[in-house]
Amino acid sequence: MDSQGGITVRRALELPGLRAGLPEVVACEDRLDRTVRWVHAGEVPYIASLLKGGELLLTTGLGLGSRPAEQRVFVRRLAERGIAALVVELGSRFDRLPATIVEAARAAGLPLVQLHREVPFVSVTEEVHTEIVNGHYALLRQAEEVHRRCTEALLDGGGVPQVLRILADFAGNPVFLETAEGRLLYAAAPGTGPAAADPLQIWEGLRGQRAARAAGPPAGAVLVDVPGGGHGTGAVRARLVLPAVSAPPLPVHRLAAERAADILAVVLMQARQEDELAARGRGDFLTDLAEGRILAEDAPAQAKVLGFKPGEGPLLPVVMRLAPESAPAGNWALLARAVLEELSSVGVPVLLGVRPVEGRVPLLLGLRTESERTAVADRVATALRAGVERAGLERPGTQPPVVVVGVAGGWAAASAGLRHAAETATAAQGLPDRAWYDARRLDIDLLLWRLREHSDLAAFVDRAIGPLRAHDRTARPALLPTLEVYLAHAGRKAETARELHLNRQTLYNRLARIAELLGTDLDDPQTVLALSLALRARRHTL
Repeated sequence: MDSQGGITVRRALELPGLRAGLPEVVACEDRLDRTVRWVHAGEVPYIASLLKGGELLLTTGLGLGSRPAEQRVFVRRLAERGIAALVVELGSRFDRLPATIVEAARAAGLPLVQLHREVPFVSVTEEVHTEIVNGHYALLRQAEEVHRRCTEALLDGGGVPQVLRILADFAGNPVFLETAEGRLLYAAAPGTGPAAADPLQIWEGLRGQRAARAAGPPAGAVLVDVPGGGHGTGAVRARLVLPAVSAPPLPVHRLAAERAADILAVVLMQARQEDELAARGRGDFLTDLAEGRILAEDAPAQAKVLGFKPGEGPLLPVVMRLAPESAPAGNWALLARAVLEELSSVGVPVLLGVRPVEGRVPLLLGLRTESERTAVADRVATALRAGVERAGLERPGTQPPVVVVGVAGGWAAASAGLRHAAETATAAQGLPDRAWYDARRLDIDLLLWRLREHSDLAAFVDRAIGPLRAHDRTARPALLPTLEVYLAHAGRKAETARELHLNRQTLYNRLARIAELLGTDLDDPQTVLALSLALRARRHTL
């Protein structure tokens, strides 16, 4: 099966129909890998005008002519038409092909075969066509396999960049997703081979070529429209571009790109603006990086495609998580734009993405030094909250967004840092509101959140503070808030009374009542530790 949707001349000669004719290749045996797209039988001198190219022509030689000049013209016209090969059955017209025909075929580079036994041309035609149809079906299966892998990648949490990488690996060439106007949204390169270079450099080179031309796609490239997102059913949302870098794309690559475009159309259907589309793409990249689907050594080049060019300093991962009630609604493109505008004065490189389904905004920032971490975190947290308000993603009565700042490090640490910050942002929901949380100081909360579905955690909370919870359901004043503030101030009674606006005696009475209900000593370090853990864990238990 030929990769362009047919079979080779060599394969056709191996099939039983032609093999029964005892085929002998008398010219251009080195060109038997040509693609046969169809079979045609004919005996008229003007047969070349009836062909389109790629045919395997079967003839008894009656139309070849009797004079050498006629024979040379006949062969030359077939070669100019681009047929795959000429097969002549001996017996009716020739006992052996004349030297003129053989020499003309060699000169024209046309494979020439003579059959020493008679064969039914109709059987040969049926057999070769069946093989070609089977070949087309095999190509379709290859394209469907790419479609399946792309679908599985999305179902496993991957995004547009991963779909493009699958397509790039299959095609052996870079793949670009551009807007209808030619602005780059995403780029991917195959994992190996000469086309595995920085896709941004390749795209910039192609852009220069486009600028030098009046119009039209890059030479040899495949362009596939991704529909949706505009006015009218035929509106183009984006465009897949498969340039000819390692080798010209084949028909099967176009077929696979069309299948991938169908998937991308669904993924991008809700992206109402190019800004949101790009923000989602950056979010996909950061999520793929966090989940380990992008290697640390590949990340800088892919981030560069997305416009993120940090210096030599550490990278700071930050994740904002919105309350579940806020996540599905609002204008995420406006959020990304607003935050980037707010961050423009921070003076550090920023890569910001959005993940609307999870209600999450991941970021990477390029610091100059580790000492900038706190100051930059303050500015980023302020910008994120301002962006949420401007984008209309804050809902009355819902919890404020949670901003978690991870551990700064290089690209190798960015994957774990983003993942850690994302999990911590989920675990931190319900904590007292702060401008931002340091992921390094919430490891206990993260551990308890990971144990949230374990029955032992709920049992531990019930043993530790169950009597207080029962008391607060039926009696006043509630005692759990008093215990929380007391433990937050490390048992300092004066500060606890001040925050609760209580006189000291009232606080002493409440603490005595708490100790009585729990049957424990609030001055015992082990008791304090257990109660602190239980108060943190109760947010994650029913």
